[in-house]
Amino acid sequence: MLGTIFNIFRIADLRNKIIFTVAMLIIYRIGFHIQLPCVDQAKITAAVATRDTDSPLGRAAEYMQMFTGGTLSKSSLFGLGIMPYITSSIILMLLGEVIPALKKLRQEGQTGYKQIQEYTRYLTVLICVVQSMMFMKVMGSYVYAGMRIQAIIIGIVGMTAGTIFLMWLGEQIDEYGIGNGISLIIMAGIISRMPWAIRSLIEKVDLRVAAPAGSIGPARILFLIAAFIFVVAGAILITQGQRRIPIQQAKQMRGRRIYGGARHYLPLRVNHGGVMPIIFASSFMMFLPVIVAQVANIERLRNSNVLATLQGALGPGAYTYNVLYMLLIFLFTYFWVTVQFQPKEMAKNLRDSGSFIPGLRPGRRTAEYLETVMTRVTYFGASFLAIIAVVPSVISILLGVDWRIATFLGGTGLLIVVSVSLDLVQKIEANLLMRSYNGFSETGRIKGAYG
Repeated sequence: MLGTIFNIFRIADLRNKIIFTVAMLIIYRIGFHIQLPCVDQAKITAAVATRDTDSPLGRAAEYMQMFTGGTLSKSSLFGLGIMPYITSSIILMLLGEVIPALKKLRQEGQTGYKQIQEYTRYLTVLICVVQSMMFMKVMGSYVYAGMRIQAIIIGIVGMTAGTIFLMWLGEQIDEYGIGNGISLIIMAGIISRMPWAIRSLIEKVDLRVAAPAGSIGPARILFLIAAFIFVVAGAILITQGQRRIPIQQAKQMRGRRIYGGARHYLPLRVNHGGVMPIIFASSFMMFLPVIVAQVANIERLRNSNVLATLQGALGPGAYTYNVLYMLLIFLFTYFWVTVQFQPKEMAKNLRDSGSFIPGLRPGRRTAEYLETVMTRVTYFGASFLAIIAVVPSVISILLGVDWRIATFLGGTGLLIVVSVSLDLVQKIEANLLMRSYNGFSETGRIKGAYG
């Protein structure tokens, strides 16, 4: 392993890419310490210190912080993070399935991709303006007296520019660095919260036999370590897992030579939807309790037993909440696979390239077979996503660990970190193998999601 690390820095091109990527991520983290003007940071810090993190609104705020990498104790230029860009990308991706013009652009290759990217940037600016207005409305009580209008204008312009700058950083990493820039920025935001979680966990550790209530003893520490290793191993397994469909290439006679006839595989990922189903389900379950809580605060409805029961059922530790959360993950997993996986188009491409699945006729029969296999494989991927999503809640309830610490043992954040880390390692290893160096594994190349 040490020899492989030394080999990485022996290759000038690979070394420069890694250094450039690290430098861009450092700039990204520095930007979170640039505070918005006209806002009283001392008041914000005091308010955050006394807020209820277990309330629906508090949990929603903590969930958003996980993706932005910031904290509510300070208002930053990068306060919106890169999520507006991710949101606009998802919106255009979904619209591409229902709007013929966008679908046609997607089929035009690199030219169409650049045009869609331009639309994505415009939509990102619009989303940033809306979100920054909402953010400044929340921060209205912390603005210095007589500077409300100036604070709103500067906040909207500053936070929008901050997100656009992050988007530009991601594109620079894609072009001159290594790895996916946007994914690395999200991962850096998640990892930046890990030192706080470790420090908070250490503060509650008590290794004495007669440890007081509320502390974490040796047995719980060992269980947390084992759970972390098990969940990470499972996340790697499900991320790399694939169902390989054998593909036979038809033989073709060209002149006096016969070409083709090779046998290869069509990999179908077990977790084809990635982390998107959890993100959709988490967003829905994040705002639903907030909406119910706001309705319950209406004066006429404060004594409603129905709303009180509904609030209890939608509490993060409630059985109903977790069951509904898992069902939504299943629903969004199949929805995302339906949008992304096109068996008819895939069968058409196989037929046009002169390839076929042994024992199946090209065309409709092949498309039906691919759809059936993908439906069955997706069930196992959705099951794993549902299990890993509720692991933080279960650990928080059973062991009494702060749920903000337990989120590092499962859920969206862990899957993002694992997926992006694997992708980065595979790209570094590909550069090493291309230059006749050994990879990270002594037994051979680390297999990616596509073989």
